[in-house]
Amino acid sequence: MDFFGCYTAIVTPFRDHEVDYAALHKLVDEQIEAGVTGLVPVGTTGESPTLNFEDHIKVIERVNSWVNKRCQVIAGTGANSTEEAIHLSKLAAEIGVDATLQVSPYYNKPSAEGLYRHFNKVAEASGLPMVLYNVPGRTGREIPLDIVLRLSKIPLVQAIKEASGNVDRVSAILNACDITVLSGDDNLTLPMMALGAKGVISVASNVIPAEISAMAALALQGDFAAALRIHRNFYPLFRDLFIESNPIPVKAALAQMGKIKEEYRLPLCELDEGKRQKLMATLKEVGVI
Repeated sequence: MDFFGCYTAIVTPFRDHEVDYAALHKLVDEQIEAGVTGLVPVGTTGESPTLNFEDHIKVIERVNSWVNKRCQVIAGTGANSTEEAIHLSKLAAEIGVDATLQVSPYYNKPSAEGLYRHFNKVAEASGLPMVLYNVPGRTGREIPLDIVLRLSKIPLVQAIKEASGNVDRVSAILNACDITVLSGDDNLTLPMMALGAKGVISVASNVIPAEISAMAALALQGDFAAALRIHRNFYPLFRDLFIESNPIPVKAALAQMGKIKEEYRLPLCELDEGKRQKLMATLKEVGVI
């Protein structure tokens, strides 16, 4: 499977403590109309830690059904329990998604060998292409380069989402093995693509899907001057969508745009007033509102 371009790590809207499927359906259609390569339901941006099991699977099923093969669907089915990740991934395979996103197991901080065995077992059990997700700031454990190399030899392990904040990792990974790298940080997408990454799993594309899609496409075509203009125009947005823990700012932005209700599940909660004012000023600066 080819992974390239812009994938939106789509939010999970809530209304009155329940998933707002009507709002989610509209977001899915808008994303596809804007030209994204794919959607990633129930990742970090989709608030996977606060969705119960039934919601988790239902969101994946609904998104995949609405997409109806119009773009790729990479389902977030990672967990810090290998058995749970296998269970979720098998259900995602039955639903018919294109691939899964597998976060490095969090909190229990497995050894390097434990990481390898975890991802290997999930790939074997699901039968789906896998995108590894390296985000040590959230998991407390980086996927070591030698483990990425070993995993890349498993046919179903086909890509890695790099959200370490370390651009050098792109060069190191591509120098060591044959695997697709996708940026996991909007502000680093362009430099990572300059080094050989093929795209981004984006938070900002919830807000500006056409623009992120265009930036990634231009970079893939080698037109880095045009891609840089988009990056510079929207850098303030990339920066301030992480003014607080994701997905709090992006949901606040989408609510301001009238696309969703601003609602979270604890322990996530709304922005404080100072950060809200800064985010709203940035949304106006870049022309979103």
